[in-house]
Amino acid sequence: MKLTLGFSPCPNDTFIFDALVHAKIDTEGLSFEPAVIADVEELNRLAFQHSLDITKLSYYAYAHVMKEYVLLHAGSALGNKCGPLLISKPKNQTANVEDLTIAIPGRYTTAHLLLHLAFPGAIKKTEMRFSDIENAILCDTVDAGVIIHENRFTYEDKGLVKILDLGEHWESRMNLPIPLGGIAIKRSIPCEISQKVNRILRKSVEYALAYPESSREYVKRYAQEMNENVRNQHIQLYVNKYTVDLGGIGRMAVTTVFEQARRSKLLPDIPEDILLPLSSIP
Repeated sequence: MKLTLGFSPCPNDTFIFDALVHAKIDTEGLSFEPAVIADVEELNRLAFQHSLDITKLSYYAYAHVMKEYVLLHAGSALGNKCGPLLISKPKNQTANVEDLTIAIPGRYTTAHLLLHLAFPGAIKKTEMRFSDIENAILCDTVDAGVIIHENRFTYEDKGLVKILDLGEHWESRMNLPIPLGGIAIKRSIPCEISQKVNRILRKSVEYALAYPESSREYVKRYAQEMNENVRNQHIQLYVNKYTVDLGGIGRMAVTTVFEQARRSKLLPDIPEDILLPLSSIP
């Protein structure tokens, strides 16, 4: 059976999917077609269209497609001190955030959700690709921006400053890791196949952690603008025990971010059995 797969070109995704895509592990009779390797907001949009069998997506986007997809235990980007940052030029660092025009890396990204939870009155926002946000601030196209991925390692070198670490803000309030993105599979796929996919993905993550050099060229191919040190920092930040398996704390973090979004009227009421339907996938 062949399943279509979508994930981002970011080092953490290519790192964890390398062994699965290239059959370096036992794929239990399944084959995977990496049909889309794209920015996470593009993956979010494809999830709304139900285009892929298995896809990486933002947790905030997942909350909108729970009826069509189920979240897997393995493959999540979730952790501590790895959240999005709200940055600007020094002149805007102490300004009222609600007065600023802010670039966001997509309407349905968890980064946007965390911005809203921290600054609900900040409504002047413009969507753009995550990798364009730093330059948009430097060119005064926007006053500030929410950066994700590798940009957290480069913004200071460009003379930009942090207004708020949105991840730290979340962690200090909730005492839980930051849920950024996960891997979901279509509910229409039989349960035993979904269980198999989750098992294979976990093995792929474990293989990547055990043999990090094995994925080096694959990671480099899709992150050509990053130097190796930044790529390694990126992987170390976003691939951790929660990527192997969400576990109880990880599931609590995901449940909590959805509940906070619901309280902020960003999501409707969601039945618990739809909110986090993971019990059928060991």
